[in-house]
Amino acid sequence: MTAHDKTYTEKDIKILNSNKGLHALLSQKGYDLAKAIRFARYEKQLKKLQVQLIKLQTWVIQNNEKIVVIFEGRDSAGKGGAIRRIIERLNPRHLRVIALPKPSEDEVTQWYFQRYVNELPKGGEIVFFDRSWYNRAVVEPVNDFCTDEEYHIFMNQVNDFERMIVESGVRLVKIYMSISKNEQAKRFREIRSNPLKVWKMSPVDEKAQELWDVYTDYKNKMFENTKNNGFEFKVIKANRKTEARIAVIKHFLDQIPYDKNIEV
Repeated sequence: MTAHDKTYTEKDIKILNSNKGLHALLSQKGYDLAKAIRFARYEKQLKKLQVQLIKLQTWVIQNNEKIVVIFEGRDSAGKGGAIRRIIERLNPRHLRVIALPKPSEDEVTQWYFQRYVNELPKGGEIVFFDRSWYNRAVVEPVNDFCTDEEYHIFMNQVNDFERMIVESGVRLVKIYMSISKNEQAKRFREIRSNPLKVWKMSPVDEKAQELWDVYTDYKNKMFENTKNNGFEFKVIKANRKTEARIAVIKHFLDQIPYDKNIEV
């Protein structure tokens, strides 16, 4: 069997004839067999990893563990989508997804980390930060939302802050999702043209392409700072969303010493 000069194996054909393969093929515009096969394989792999995520959560609950997973990355890098794939099969009573809004007037007067401390997990809970305290490392200085002094104070304190929460029993996983400038521009165009997604574009997003190099400079400073007695980020290449989601989940699972044989 051939299409677009590509030969498909019996295994490929079997995947296409599965429920997932047929759904992937029929749900897209046109008939891209290679794309349908990739998506069906992704769905199959995702399901297996989600079983492991359930085991991980069961271990967390039974052992009163506390986990924080922070997601950073450029606008439209796929942070929210990756988090949704992680949590969609998990027990929502034992996890939280935190995406904090602009600080209130009272929060502006507090220690910068205070509102994040208030969101840290209790025993048996996993907390996912869709952007975190690292807003002050990149987004805020790039967009003049903080002063130079506030930025430098943050950079001086953040490693100690993370060391304190880890020493207090929190398992910390830090993920940075990385996309190219062209891919970000493509995703922005898709968002603007989709009435169901256009709400995602914020004034900060609108300036992201223009300020690309400034973001890069602050991102590199953030990475360098974490190497100075800090907890480093795992950088996930995210131009292809499905591959990025699988890589994110695999990394998360690898970072937690959960019991893979636990009964669920």
